[in-house]
Amino acid sequence: MKIAMIGHKDYPSRSGGVEVVVYELASRLAQGGHDVTVYNRVHEEKEKSYDTSGVKAKYVYAPKKDGLNALIGSFTATMSAIFGGYDIIHYHAIGPSVPIFIPHFSGKKTVATVHGLNWRCAKWGKFSSMYLKLGEKMAARFADEVIVLSEEMQRYFKDTYNRETTLIKNAVVPIEQTPCDKITKKFNLKKDDYILFLARVTPEKGLQYLVSAYKQSKLDKKLVIAGDLPDSEYCREIKDMAKDCENIIFTGFADLDLVKELYSNCALYVLPSETEGLALTLIEAMSCGARCVASDIPENTLVLKDFGKFFVSKDTNSLTDTLIEALNEPWDTEKVNRQIEYIKENYSYDRFYREHEELYMRVLGEK
Repeated sequence: MKIAMIGHKDYPSRSGGVEVVVYELASRLAQGGHDVTVYNRVHEEKEKSYDTSGVKAKYVYAPKKDGLNALIGSFTATMSAIFGGYDIIHYHAIGPSVPIFIPHFSGKKTVATVHGLNWRCAKWGKFSSMYLKLGEKMAARFADEVIVLSEEMQRYFKDTYNRETTLIKNAVVPIEQTPCDKITKKFNLKKDDYILFLARVTPEKGLQYLVSAYKQSKLDKKLVIAGDLPDSEYCREIKDMAKDCENIIFTGFADLDLVKELYSNCALYVLPSETEGLALTLIEAMSCGARCVASDIPENTLVLKDFGKFFVSKDTNSLTDTLIEALNEPWDTEKVNRQIEYIKENYSYDRFYREHEELYMRVLGEK
């Protein structure tokens, strides 16, 4: 099969959950003998294409401004893809799915993966929320197949659009437990002396609740915020909230080696999101035995189950109490091992690859 993928920012990359999924899926499809092209968004002059591990990567223009980057990038990628002779054009995330009607009316087969309903977060601006909701509607109406990541999202599409969807849960490469090295040298961090937030810093992830709860709790642990902070209004707000607290550490971009150390040695991993598809970072943290706290939205409770603790979503006081309670609770080896095994059994890439390949063949009418 000849497949194009649109919706991520760059490839290969770990800058966000969409980028990780596109990397893992595209590389495995290429290894399986399929012809895969990924469309990267860029706002400056770069080479037009390159190959990496059997995957063809092409650059398309997208302005640097956050509000226009995905919008323009997905349209320019679409116009290139419809003339590329692809069997399937696969859109990732609802914002980039807005132009899916173009290949539909051009007679092309399309798939859309809904990674999350980001418009539900109040902190997205009015235009952004409207555009994200439009992408959701376009995917529901025009995609030959819609992939969702959770049962909750599957019910939502059925109730809202009377649209049948295919549930394919995310997968992870299990994180190996790794001793402190880089994190000690770069940030003076030691095992169990910090709380970790590792996710894309965007409004729906709810980082503002964690920063407020951390300051309110007056814990003696540090708070580590790992990942890029783009120059956005929301990220400036987060930095401003943290500026008077020297125990809040921003690591900036974290490569895979740093990520492994951060997960392996945190006292607590916290995901305070308002809305999710299926959080890769939560599954990754669980895969190396990290103790986890998450908001009580269904997409988190279905993954974390009884291995971690939950707080009331968007409730700073509830998160404050839960942080203190979780850190005071014993964490035994047997529970760690059960958690690690649970992730291996339920979130493997063998299953993820197989289910995508079967869906593509179904779209093309092949057995």
